[in-house]
Amino acid sequence: MFFNKENAVTQQIDLSSSDAIVNNDSLHISYGIDRNFLYGCGISIASLLKTNPDISFSFHVFTDYFDDEQNKLFKQLAEQYKTSIKVYLVDCEQLKSLPSTKNWSYATYFRFIIADYFSNQLNRMIYMDADIMCQGTLQPLLNIQFKDDEIAAVVPERDRNWWQKRADALGVPSIASGYFNAGFLVLNLVNWSKFDISTKAMDLLSQDAVKAKLSYLDQDILNMLLTGKVIYLDGKYNTQYSINYELQKGKKENPITPETVLIHYIGPTKPWHEWANYPTAQPFISAKDASPWKDIPLLKAKSSNHLRYCAKHMFNQGKVFSGIKNNLQYFWVKLS
Repeated sequence: MFFNKENAVTQQIDLSSSDAIVNNDSLHISYGIDRNFLYGCGISIASLLKTNPDISFSFHVFTDYFDDEQNKLFKQLAEQYKTSIKVYLVDCEQLKSLPSTKNWSYATYFRFIIADYFSNQLNRMIYMDADIMCQGTLQPLLNIQFKDDEIAAVVPERDRNWWQKRADALGVPSIASGYFNAGFLVLNLVNWSKFDISTKAMDLLSQDAVKAKLSYLDQDILNMLLTGKVIYLDGKYNTQYSINYELQKGKKENPITPETVLIHYIGPTKPWHEWANYPTAQPFISAKDASPWKDIPLLKAKSSNHLRYCAKHMFNQGKVFSGIKNNLQYFWVKLS
């Protein structure tokens, strides 16, 4: 274990409804987020509850920030759906020395803390990114049977050509048989602990030669460690879509279909941003309308990166004045 879990989690906040029922058949869902993803996390939970009323859930939110307003909203969500929601405040000092980018903060490593934290409490748990929205049943996931050496059920990313490129880049030939997206993981916590995955991950992340090979941080690390030890699920459980595809000429075909169960909104533009005004963001809006966030406005652009994309989307949507305004704000923030 790469951290002392008594110290890593500084506070646990139980926001569960008094009517919540958690038992051996409950589906445990976890999120690891920073403050920028709290909005998305609340709506992601709402989407799961809204579309799966027949499943008993227990939600676990690991974050480095949680204020009174968030406490109120998540408590209302738990009461609205009579569910269990627990929030865990994380001491991130141990993680800040690990590799990060502007799109992936140190919160990406929370999934290791989560897996270790529950390794002696639960047999399995689903880890899910907060930019994933649900529009179908998760019942089949309850029936996954892991073999002796299988550590996770995952969804493959892209195609065989991509797997080969990642295998070559990471120096692990067996990855050519499959490379997965780490935004959705059905974790076998017994085998995670048995194979000491978190300790091995931190050891790899401490090696400069390994860090130089990484393009996708902990996702690359997990693929290196779990190769040959995963069950591959249908793509409908992690259908990736970037709202920034809307800006492309000859736009990519929308992969979201009525059969899609989990939509993963990758990229810097998220459906909770006010410039994400497209039909492809409707699953998020539907879940938002069925949650305590229904009257809370979508988020405005503040960072230079978001202002730049906001301007592009405003022009794309024919809102020329707003596009010019955001472009000017972008240059102002960039120069200041």
